[in-house]
Amino acid sequence: MQDLADGAAPTTVLADAVDLARDAAVEAADGEAAQVGAHLEVVAEDATAATHYFAADKPGYRGWTWAVTVMGTDEVTLGEVALLPGAGAVVAPEWVPWNERVRAEDLAPGDLLPVDEDDERLVPAHASLDDDEPGVEEVRAVADELGFGRPRVMSPEGRFDAAERWTGGDFGPTAEMARAASAHCGTCGFYLSLGGSLRSAFGVCGNGNVPADGHVVHCEYGCGGHSELQVDTGSVVMVAELVYDDGVDMEPASDGNA
Repeated sequence: MQDLADGAAPTTVLADAVDLARDAAVEAADGEAAQVGAHLEVVAEDATAATHYFAADKPGYRGWTWAVTVMGTDEVTLGEVALLPGAGAVVAPEWVPWNERVRAEDLAPGDLLPVDEDDERLVPAHASLDDDEPGVEEVRAVADELGFGRPRVMSPEGRFDAAERWTGGDFGPTAEMARAASAHCGTCGFYLSLGGSLRSAFGVCGNGNVPADGHVVHCEYGCGGHSELQVDTGSVVMVAELVYDDGVDMEPASDGNA
């Protein structure tokens, strides 16, 4: 069976090299001819190369195909043999580096989670200074010479990543607790603002009576422990200033001898 690639058909000599391609696939299958199934198609790579595809009847490779590339104009030579996954093939998930697979809840007491030297979330401490600030170059020069401060601080990218994560978390403005609250953390006396560029949007809850205690909360988060909530101790029954007695006066019934 032949197929077209980008509108071009393989040359006859390349298309007819089915046996050569099959032999190469069998050799790649350690000589197990039964592992090379039916010829599926031949696809032109360019004017002098084409790839033959065979079904792979190899145990554990359901849905895979043998791909054998042949080349030439008058005389055909063997190029490359590969086992490729098809549309229904079972393949391993995409590999993800371990430091990207680890989740916050995976870190147990005593575990160490080192960061890469080129972690984009961190920059040298003096590099976080705003270039527009007066005297910033002099400050950086002194910091480098004397080694003051922490070696690295969070970069703008790192701070943005943290802000995005906190905003969408359990103590962000869209949390169920926040949606039901009558007031926001930004107006609460227990709200301890963060420093730096995150100050305008985040703080730490200092109310020991609520679940958010000790957590970073968004200024638009809220709960039932707001400092300005007051319990109304007055009467729950509305009483008018003037009370009118419009009832009927009752008198003893006459016995007829009066």
